Amino acid sequence: MPNFEILIPVLIVVVYLLSSIKILAEYERGVVFRLGRVLSQPKGPGVILVFAPIDRMVRISLRIEAMEVPAQDIITRDNVTVKVNAVVYFRVVDPSKAVLEVTNFLYATSQVSQTTLRSVLGEVELDELLSQREKLNLRLQSVLDQHTGPWGVKVTIVEVKQVDLADQMIRAIARQAEAERERRAKIIHAEGEYIAAEKLAMAAEVIQKQPAAIQLRYLQTLVEIGSEKNTTVVFPMPIDIFSNISRVIEHLAGPKKEG
Repeated sequence: MPNFEILIPVLIVVVYLLSSIKILAEYERGVVFRLGRVLSQPKGPGVILVFAPIDRMVRISLRIEAMEVPAQDIITRDNVTVKVNAVVYFRVVDPSKAVLEVTNFLYATSQVSQTTLRSVLGEVELDELLSQREKLNLRLQSVLDQHTGPWGVKVTIVEVKQVDLADQMIRAIARQAEAERERRAKIIHAEGEYIAAEKLAMAAEVIQKQPAAIQLRYLQTLVEIGSEKNTTVVFPMPIDIFSNISRVIEHLAGPKKEG
């Protein structure tokens, strides 16, 4: 009987010590409160002792968290309504601040990400939102990092995932893109015509210096027509002949009589 009286307290102490042993992974840290006061340095990784109820430990992961920001209704600076969602990558760099400075750093980071997304993207125009994603991502990351820094949270990357536009705006953008392509096509066509005109002017100067060149071009054209097994023969007629014929007719008709 006396042996049992000694064995029971020993078993209780052993069980208490075993329950006090905590194992923290390499990516975890334990913020320990002793009698309500936080210890100066977080514990871990590895094996640590937490003597309940004197001690209380809060586990904090140091790994990068990926959090999706729900789609937000945003009005851009040029009064266009869009829906934008994003993803935020962040990690805890100071476990003590993540526990002491904010109730739930995950929820707080989510909320500040939504408000920052609306405020920052609401200051830009639609064209900038669609074409300058990298610049806006860096700006969002900087603003978020300023808000979460006092909580011991470091925002590493912010990426705008998708921008949803209204159907009317999509059609308007399509019409704008089509008009831009038509404008470029007309400019390219005009430039081609200008270059062709310059080349024709150069060719005319050469032909003017060497009149036999026009006959050679005529013979070459006949050869090209004949190669197609075509019986049609084209005889070029200078345009000047029409003006000469007109003058001859006027000369033969004589001056008009006045009534």
